Amino acid sequence: MLARLTQIFVDTVQAFYVRRATLAGGMGAKTGAMTAVQRTSSDMRLNPHLHTIALDGAWHEQGSELYRPGCALFAGLGHLKTSEVGHVLQHAIRRIERHLDRCGLLGTREGDLDLSGEGDPESNLATSAVSGQSPPAGPQWSSSLRPLRLRALAYDKPLCASLDGFTLLAATRAGGLDADGREALLRYVLRPPIAQERVEQQPDGLVRITLKKAYRDGTVAVDMDPLSLLCRLATSVPPPRFHTIHYAGVLAAASPWRPRLTPPSPPPTEDVEHEKRVRKSGYRPWAELLERTFALDVLVCPNCQGRMKLLAVVKNPASIARYLAAVGELTEVPSRAPGRGPPYWKSQVLRRQAVGDDSDGGDHGSKGHEAA
Repeated sequence: MLARLTQIFVDTVQAFYVRRATLAGGMGAKTGAMTAVQRTSSDMRLNPHLHTIALDGAWHEQGSELYRPGCALFAGLGHLKTSEVGHVLQHAIRRIERHLDRCGLLGTREGDLDLSGEGDPESNLATSAVSGQSPPAGPQWSSSLRPLRLRALAYDKPLCASLDGFTLLAATRAGGLDADGREALLRYVLRPPIAQERVEQQPDGLVRITLKKAYRDGTVAVDMDPLSLLCRLATSVPPPRFHTIHYAGVLAAASPWRPRLTPPSPPPTEDVEHEKRVRKSGYRPWAELLERTFALDVLVCPNCQGRMKLLAVVKNPASIARYLAAVGELTEVPSRAPGRGPPYWKSQVLRRQAVGDDSDGGDHGSKGHEAA
C-alpha cells in the first residue's frame, strides 16, 4: 500500500512538470524524481512520509546541431508559485482518496483501531507505534498532540500547502551549479530517523529522546520506557522486499532516456596527452564513501599511520575458514537464539501504570515526565 501511494504522489508531481513543459513548447517532455521513504517522525512514532527530490524542469527532444541526434535537452521550470504547490497537493489527495476507496480503506477512523492488544502481533505493534499510548510500544510522556484537520486549502508559508491532514513542502531547492547544495539536500532526505546523540537514558530508567524541533506547546523531549523504544525501532524497519529509495521517470534504471541525458564531451585537441583525454568516471571507491559518510579513513594503518592499499579480495569459503582458524577466530556462524515475547511486566514504568507497583523505591509519579 505504501509503495502504491508513493507511486501515486510521484506520478502527480511528474505530471505537473510535464504539463508545464508542454505549455512552454516542449513536445514529448519527460522528467524524473528520486524518493526516500521515511517511516518515523522525530519522536519515533510510526509516521510514513516521503522525501522527494524532483528535477525542476523536464527533458524533451531537440534538433540543435550542437548535440548528437537523439540527445535530450533540459528546460527548467522557472519560478514556482505557491498556488501551483496547492494545486499539486489537491490533485494528489484526490488520487490517493480514490485509491483508498477502491481498496475499502477510506472509512477507517481512529476509533476503529484495535488498541486492545488482542490480534495479530505485528499489526498491534504497528498500531501502538502510531498511537504511542497502548502496549507494547507505550506509554510515553509528552503532549497529546492531534493533527489539525483542515477543511480548506491553507498556505502556511511560501511554497507550502496544507489540506485535510496532508502537507506538501516545496521551498527547498538546489541549483544545477550548486554542488554543495545538492549534496546537503541528498544528505537531508537520506538521513536516519533519529540521531544517536539525541537519545539519553535518564536516572529513573526512562529513555529521553530530544526533539530536533520543539512542538507548538513547547515540548522539546519525549520520555519513554526502554522496551517502548525497542518496539518503536522495530516498527521503523521496513518490511521485506520493500525498497525505501525509489527512482522514477528518466532517472529510473529501465528508462530509455537515462543514457541520453548527458550531452557528449567536445572532442579533444591534438596537443592534449592521451592520459588527459580519458574521461574520469563518477564512480567513488568504497573507502571514499566510508570516509564521506562516517568520517573514517579505513585506509590509514592504525600502527604506523601510513596509507594502505587493497591487494586482494578473498571469496573462497575454504580460504576464509583457513585464515580465520589461523588467527583464532570462529569459522562457523553462531546459531540464532530462539524468539521470545517482550518482557512486558519487567518494565517498572509499565507496572506503575497498570497496577500502581512502585517496588523500585523511586517516587517518580505517574504524570511528571513531560519535558518542556
